Amino acid sequence: MKKNNEGQESQHKEHQDHKKNGHQDHHAHMVEDFRKRFWVSLFVTVPILILSPMIQEFLGIRELLIFRGDNFILFGLSTFIYFYGGYPFLKGLGEEIKKRLPGMMTLVGVAITAAYVYSSATVFGLEGEAFFWELATLVTIMLLGHWIEMKSVMGASEALKELAKLMPSTAHKLMEDGSIKEVPVEKIKGGDKLIIKPGEKIPSDGKIVDGSTTIDESMLTGESVPVNKDAGQEVIGGGINGEGSITIEVTKTGKDTYLSQVMELVQKAQASKSRTQALADRAAFWLTVVALGGGVLTFFTWFAIVGFELSFAMERMVTVMVMACPHALGLAVPLVAAVSTAISAKQGLLIRNRTSFEQARKIQAVIFDKTGTLTQGKFGVTDTVVFKDDYSQEEILNYAAAVESRSEHPIARGITGAVQEVGSVEEFRAIKGKGVRGIVNGKEITVASPGYLKELEFLEGDGKIDELSSQGKTVVYVIIDNELAGALALADIIREESKQTITKLKEMGIKAIMLTGDNQKVADYVSKELGLDDYFAEVLPHEKAEKVKAIQSRGLTTAMVGDGVNDAPALAQADVGIAIGAGTDVAVAAADIVLVHNNPLDVTAILGLARATFRKMVQNLGWATGYNLVAIPLAAGVLYGYGVVLIPAVGAMLMSLSTVIVAVNSRFLRVN
Repeated sequence: MKKNNEGQESQHKEHQDHKKNGHQDHHAHMVEDFRKRFWVSLFVTVPILILSPMIQEFLGIRELLIFRGDNFILFGLSTFIYFYGGYPFLKGLGEEIKKRLPGMMTLVGVAITAAYVYSSATVFGLEGEAFFWELATLVTIMLLGHWIEMKSVMGASEALKELAKLMPSTAHKLMEDGSIKEVPVEKIKGGDKLIIKPGEKIPSDGKIVDGSTTIDESMLTGESVPVNKDAGQEVIGGGINGEGSITIEVTKTGKDTYLSQVMELVQKAQASKSRTQALADRAAFWLTVVALGGGVLTFFTWFAIVGFELSFAMERMVTVMVMACPHALGLAVPLVAAVSTAISAKQGLLIRNRTSFEQARKIQAVIFDKTGTLTQGKFGVTDTVVFKDDYSQEEILNYAAAVESRSEHPIARGITGAVQEVGSVEEFRAIKGKGVRGIVNGKEITVASPGYLKELEFLEGDGKIDELSSQGKTVVYVIIDNELAGALALADIIREESKQTITKLKEMGIKAIMLTGDNQKVADYVSKELGLDDYFAEVLPHEKAEKVKAIQSRGLTTAMVGDGVNDAPALAQADVGIAIGAGTDVAVAAADIVLVHNNPLDVTAILGLARATFRKMVQNLGWATGYNLVAIPLAAGVLYGYGVVLIPAVGAMLMSLSTVIVAVNSRFLRVN
């Protein structure tokens, strides 16, 4: 029974893996198929060109190569080209007709079929000139164009392939008896202990239980500098271990790991259609209808009205249908979408909702939660004030840190965290509710509250203290050998990147607003330090969504930036919800965009990417639309009077070039 269950689980996993990789494998197969058909068709096209009367006359070798039955050999080779080289287009024609969604394959399929049927009829008695060489070159060039284009499409999803390669296939499992066994990664379970040697890839998400090292997570999070990791800290599967050997306890496996979540988010975002893409799809559909109608109208005009011969009218019709293929228009948006999603994932900017990401280009105001977003979310020393010239700021801070190192108070942790090396203290004692005291380097050091200072009847220093208190900071005093030597101000430390973020947002023409549960003094201080446009203080968690609504009522398109948990209602209310500092918990339900790093600068990166993505889409749509506006009349022969006539092969070349330009332009998209 157990074996049967294991078999079912194995089959289910294989099915899931097949489903996950199917789309990528399909693209790879198409690339290979177009490549093979192109080279075979090119090889067969050479004798078709040599046997074609028009080419022979052009080269002046008609008399040398003419022989009985040459037109039947030409017919046979062209038939092979039509069915073998044209198969992808004929198959596509059938599928599009079945779905009642005529598109590029319909146009090409109809064009090559019309050319083949007409040319074949001339071999068996119809009066007119066959254009087998035009058919052969048309099919060959179309295959080349699609081969190049499919390679570009594959490149758009390259990040997913790179992410998939990150996971090793085996892991070193630490057994209960202390031995080490190499096991397949899929056999790893939560709670297993794994040995990660220097230079090895980490097989799964986990927590270090022994050892310390640095880990390169650049391919996962975009963090270029290797991260120091000690016992107790989490590691991400796919990261590359540095110089230390570590033991980790597995916390997440399979689809729950960070890498799997990222890949799922990328796949969903790439598969989802944006509004712009829907518009492009509709335009491509109508262009197909126009091209089919235009082709028939062109044929009728040249043959029935102007009175040209059938072969010329057929050639014009085929050229119109080929040149008017809406492939570039159809790819203009999805290629950019795929590229933007893939490269953003490599930078730790994860798009969960494609439509909201598209909306991000219109953002006029970004609302930040303060604690943990604009600030570090931890108490720290912001200012050191010296009252006696006998001591420097560094000495005041070091003396205070030495005494506070024996205390567990949040203020103590903030002070000790501000120095690199904490000195030793003797005769330590706590003054209940008022401070701490001890001997450091032979000096009696007291770190005390303002209340205790009043009890000792010390004067509270200069006006600087009043200024710090007005900013909502907590002030403690440092007394050395019964003399007031200095003071330390503590507060939630503002992130270094926050100021750069606000400056950049203003350069982008976006307002920066803060929401905080802190008091008015603290909020006012942070706002002035960062140069915010507005702020709301003393906001309770359940009130944040109402504040977002109030800002939206000003007519501003808003983005809310928070930690994705406490700020969930506000994230959902905003036009675009951005969860920042999500770490390995990437699937934040309320957010449209998840930023892996705890860095507010990534907000400007994602907004910049949204704008750049839209610009690329507009460029591609402009090119694809402009190309067709020029191509259709040119293919129809409007410049015939000036001696400009395009053959189908040239039309195919221009159409393929148009598609490749769109594909290449999409690849130039970058995170700003």
